[in-house]
Amino acid sequence: MTDRVKELDLKGLKCPLPVLHTRKALARLAAGDRLIVLCTDPLSKIDIPHLIHETGDRLADSRAEGEVFMFEIVRRG
Repeated sequence: MTDRVKELDLKGLKCPLPVLHTRKALARLAAGDRLIVLCTDPLSKIDIPHLIHETGDRLADSRAEGEVFMFEIVRRG
């Protein structure tokens, strides 16, 4: 069985909504699944990595593309 990839488009949402939606989406994923999160809120550069540290998941990639911040998260397990 292959790991699944889910994309979460949170562009336009302001703090704390990106983190809240990300936490909720992670809770629905199985171990090894990947979540791609797209945000435009500058605070997400701090908030999303902090969330990942709390949950024990892995931040596989994080980068900015223009005004969009992209985070690739691998669900722990």
